[in-house]
Amino acid sequence: MSQDERERAELAALEREIVDCRRCPRLVAWRELVAREKRAAFADQEYWGRPIPGFGDPRARVMIFGLAPAAHGANRTGRVFTGDRSGDFLFAALHRTGFANQPVSLHAGDGLALHDAWISAAVRCAPPANKPTPAERDSCLPYSLRELALLADVRVIVCLGLFAWDAALRLLAARGASSVPRPRPPFGHGVELEIRSRPPSPLLLGCFHPSQQNTFTGKLTAPMIDGVLLRARAAAGL
Repeated sequence: MSQDERERAELAALEREIVDCRRCPRLVAWRELVAREKRAAFADQEYWGRPIPGFGDPRARVMIFGLAPAAHGANRTGRVFTGDRSGDFLFAALHRTGFANQPVSLHAGDGLALHDAWISAAVRCAPPANKPTPAERDSCLPYSLRELALLADVRVIVCLGLFAWDAALRLLAARGASSVPRPRPPFGHGVELEIRSRPPSPLLLGCFHPSQQNTFTGKLTAPMIDGVLLRARAAAGL
């Protein structure tokens, strides 16, 4: 087995472990309740109702790091940022900036492929009111740590929102970056943070989350997210 095949097999094994996870009782109860009761618009669909693994190019040099799955988005479709307005905004931007082969992500098996990008989330289950607890965030941290170790080419992590920014700082600290500044640098759109460490830590880039609250009010526009993603391309040497 080649190194590439071994890494893909290890990513697949991690994905299976994530999908079977039941560590957080509150999240398990909520994701399964939503999957049973459903939203009226999706009443005829079978919901995924389980944790959401990462998705993308195993040789990615850019990781997109979100907050958590949406109750009627990824928790329904089974793929991160798929099936809701936030994902519509994000994948359109990934297509414009050369990371995705198509501008929409509808469901697994829709032909979507990512190039040099991997999408993941700090918390893998849909949380009530879209608000994970610190304990739930920390419970998912080992999965992100193993995932990043397997994605050996990642040079940049784009953090979608404050929660993802804080989680990414914790991730790099857990990975062994002893020079994470204290107090931790504040999140902001377009903020960059380079942490010196051995092995080298990915550059962190801040981006407002593509939630409807941000995109409908103009807090995050298409040119703004495109700018961050294009900066990520340049910083990753793409």
